[in-house]
Amino acid sequence: MSSDRRRGRAGRLARAAALAGAVLAAPGCSWFTAFVEQPKLDPWEVVSYPGHVAQPTRGNPQYSVPITGTVVSAFQVSYMPLPGTIDSMSALKNPTAPTEASLVNGRKLFEINCAVCHGPAGKGDGPALKYGIPAPALVTDHAKGLSDGYIWGMIRNGRGAMPTYDRIEEMERWDVVNYVRGLQGKLAQAVPTGPVGYPGQTGDALPSPTADAPTRPVPYTPAWLDSARVIRAQTPGPSAPAAGAGTGAAAGGAAR
Repeated sequence: MSSDRRRGRAGRLARAAALAGAVLAAPGCSWFTAFVEQPKLDPWEVVSYPGHVAQPTRGNPQYSVPITGTVVSAFQVSYMPLPGTIDSMSALKNPTAPTEASLVNGRKLFEINCAVCHGPAGKGDGPALKYGIPAPALVTDHAKGLSDGYIWGMIRNGRGAMPTYDRIEEMERWDVVNYVRGLQGKLAQAVPTGPVGYPGQTGDALPSPTADAPTRPVPYTPAWLDSARVIRAQTPGPSAPAAGAGTGAAAGGAAR
């Protein structure tokens, strides 16, 4: 290999090394990020911003007893959809008065979970009927004679063709019972029927937060999350452009 070729090769390697060093040394750039360092929320992470710290809470594992207690736990009454099992809950007393807030929340939960089969007014004419999935009307004399505890138990366990709707928490289940009583005309005031909002609407169209969820803060925060937040806070981000800089640059580029 001639000396000129060796010098040319050495020069190219030197320029490549200098370019790589300049790129890696550039402020605000990191070429060694991990997937953990991205805009996302991790389980148990404390989200804070100026003037506010949101302490996260844990969700309840399935069949666990919430810190607020439970009316009927799984070890007291099973979740089997059997007539005798549901009958055993008939004597439960409804602890929730049919207030405006209870009826509004019950209507939202009813429209999400029940109206597809039982119909928006509880007449057994829900959209599922045309697909061969019948459901009894909830406004018949027989349904009116069922106790609050029985209806509550039916939602909890399901029975026959009706699956369990235990995803509706215990206290919210009583809101659904109150709303059904409103559909049956057993309350002092009539209740509105039909969807609360349009498909996909959020905000006030959604049911209220569950009353059974834990309210105490998480007992700990993993150390790796603390370290990640410290690193994230110490990493300088790109500086914001001065006001009008983008417009001026664009205008200059257009002028050229």
